[in-house]
This record gives sequence, structure tokens and C-alpha cells, in this order.
Amino acid sequence: MALYTHHLPAWKRREVEEIKADAGKYALVGLVDMYGIPASQLQQIRRNLKSRAKIKMTRNTLIRHAFDEMGGPLAALSGHLSGQSALIFTNENPFRLFKTLEKTKTKMAAKPGEIAPEDIVVEKGPTSFKPGPIVGELQQAGIPAAIEAGKVKIRETRTVVKKGEVISPKLADVLAKLDIKPMDVGLILQAALFEGDVYEPSVLSIDEDLIYSQLTLAASQAFNLSVNAVIFTRDTAIPLVEKAAREARGLAIEADVYAKDVIDAIIGKAYRESAALQSMVGGK
Repeated sequence: MALYTHHLPAWKRREVEEIKADAGKYALVGLVDMYGIPASQLQQIRRNLKSRAKIKMTRNTLIRHAFDEMGGPLAALSGHLSGQSALIFTNENPFRLFKTLEKTKTKMAAKPGEIAPEDIVVEKGPTSFKPGPIVGELQQAGIPAAIEAGKVKIRETRTVVKKGEVISPKLADVLAKLDIKPMDVGLILQAALFEGDVYEPSVLSIDEDLIYSQLTLAASQAFNLSVNAVIFTRDTAIPLVEKAAREARGLAIEADVYAKDVIDAIIGKAYRESAALQSMVGGK
């Protein structure tokens, strides 16, 4: 149901109108999660994207007002609003935008209470720590540690928290001391509207190298099938003619067809056969 905004304060009305104007101006309208991005990093991201995309931060309620007023696919996009959402406008396609935003991410230390994005593994081996309270801190965080040769050493590789689990205060402190930065911080695309369709990250996150290798394999298999099935195309015409010439030459040699192009090969074949026969007779 559309939201009625006739009685919005003037500044909110201006915000809604600006969102609507940008949504009509750009080919792609997206929502990005800004949670946890330091101000300095956000400014750098803005500068990097300046020539390619526009980022607008405003209240989620005003974004929802604007989308509902415009209706259509934009109204559906408002269902992806959550947390600290911001708007992003660009004329690039959603796949290119997703890849660009992934490059804005940097590794940062985990904060207590954050969710592990992946399994966090602490590798065994020596550390730079001298003997002291750090040994007990590591052990309390579930990391087996001991003192060897005057240094603190982690005795075995240990998965300290699994993907989706909460990072405890003790573990966050120890990970920071070990300089382990498990958190990806940057603009996270929540959803994007492009040419009438809403794209979610699960669709946009593709392995380009894998896709390229699959396309290369498919092209190679299609080419081989066309040659073996004698299907003439622009790409297979020359290989098919060359294959036919090789087979015709081989057939002429085997059938002893005395033609100008194969007479030397027939004589060579006869010579080899006579040499082999002579070798057999001579042995007896």
C-alpha cells in the first residue's frame, strides 16, 4: 500500500523528491548496507565511485516513501531495506556494480558480538609475543599456547569460531592482538533494480574465471562435435577440408592408387614392406 506523504515536513519532502528524480535518471537503483564502515573509508569509497555511481544516505522511511510513490518494481525493492541502508545510483549493469563494490571491501578486526562471516582459523606456529599474560588469554579464548625458546607459540591449528557464530569479547581481543582481521568492511549490495528486474547478491556473485573456463570448454566440445559430425560452418570448414584431404590421401596410399600426390608415399610403403619381408626371410 502506498504511503501518503502530503503532510511531510518540507525537508523530508525534498529528500523524497530527490530520490525519485535520481531513480528516474539512472539505469540502476540499488540499496547498500553501510553498517560498520569507518567515516574515512566511506569518504574514500565515495571518491573512488564518483565518476561511476552516486551514493545517497538518508532515512529508510524516506526511501520507502519515494519507492512506494513511484510504485512498480521500485515498490518491491523497498522490501530489501534493512539496517543502515543507503541508495546507490549508476548506469552500470548490476553484475559490474557488484564486482566494483566487492573491491571496496577491506579486512578489519572483529568487534565483540559480531557474526563470523567465515570459519576463523588460527594457525599453529610461533608468535611475536614474549612470555606473559598473553598465554592465559590465548588459552581462555580456546587457542592452545605454550612458551618455546622464549616466545609464545600456538601449538596446533584451531578453528576458534565457525561461520555464523558470534565472536566473544575475549576472542575479539585475542584476534586483534594476533593481527587476524576476519571482517570484510565495505559497501554491501542488498539488492538492485535494473531494467525492471530486482537482482540479489546471490545471483550477482559469480566466479568469472569458472564461467570463462566453462564457456571455453563448451566451445571446444561444440567445435569437436561439429568436425566429427561433418557439420560445415564458418569455423569448421577449413578443418573439415583438411581432414577430408588427409583421409583421402591415406585411403589412396592403402589402396595403391597411383596418383601424382601419393606416388612417393606408395613407393615408400612398398620399400618398408619389402625391407620387413627381407628381414623375415633372411632370418630363416
